[in-house]
Amino acid sequence: MRDVEIVPSVLPADFASLGAECARLGAAGVDRIQWDVMDGNFVPNLTFGPDVIKACRSHTDVMFEAHLMVTDPDLLAEAYVDAGCDMLIVHAETSTHLHRTLANVRTLGAKPAVALNPSTPPEAVEHVLDLVDMVLVMTVNPGFGGQAYLASMEPKIEAIRTRLDARGLDVDLEVDGGISADTIAGAANAGANVFISGSALFRYPTLAEGVSDLRQRAEAAR
Repeated sequence: MRDVEIVPSVLPADFASLGAECARLGAAGVDRIQWDVMDGNFVPNLTFGPDVIKACRSHTDVMFEAHLMVTDPDLLAEAYVDAGCDMLIVHAETSTHLHRTLANVRTLGAKPAVALNPSTPPEAVEHVLDLVDMVLVMTVNPGFGGQAYLASMEPKIEAIRTRLDARGLDVDLEVDGGISADTIAGAANAGANVFISGSALFRYPTLAEGVSDLRQRAEAAR
């Protein structure tokens, strides 16, 4: 089985001190940090431009991933790689030529990944699984933090894990949305190994305690 990875979203962080918040997350033992990039078009919210991420890059050595919830990921990919993002996650729903988009991310020097909204079936990424380092199954509708976990996504997680294993592909399976002490076991049992946690992680007495607890719960459920 692939290693469990706990990855915080920075959405609940103190935006006035993002560099310090990244350093604090790194010290807590997270595996990488996710930047939820929203353009106000594909999703109804606006968040982080590349300059903000670049300003935080020197504050931690932890890997950055950018979840591009944007209408035109091809237009923005290079800027986010230049800002220090080691992985770019693009949505299957936004890419007219998904193969080309993913290949471009790798050409830029980053790891390509593909995300699926809750209503998008696993078949949408069937023919690009060999091109990605990770598949992200959204367990909420993207756009805002703090939403409730959609347990109905667990069969989709299981279906994608089955496809990856059947083809012997070296690909992580990430879940994002409502991941907490109460929900992480269900996602892990379905086959996910990378877990985005935002609001729930920041509610622990300390971030390190939260990372440790979530990791143990995921490992115990597999």
